Amino acid sequence: MGKLAIFKELWGFMKARKKWWLGPIILLLLLLGILIVFTESSALAPFIYAIF
Repeated sequence: MGKLAIFKELWGFMKARKKWWLGPIILLLLLLGILIVFTESSALAPFIYAIF
């Protein structure tokens, strides 16, 4: 299985079970994770972490 197989399985689950409301939640979590990873080593990190 490839590295992106989890996304294919998740899409199949959402499509088969009509769980479309999971899409925005997963997208928000991914964006939040990317924000944390990219700001971890920058000078903005203290300001970003203060928000949360």
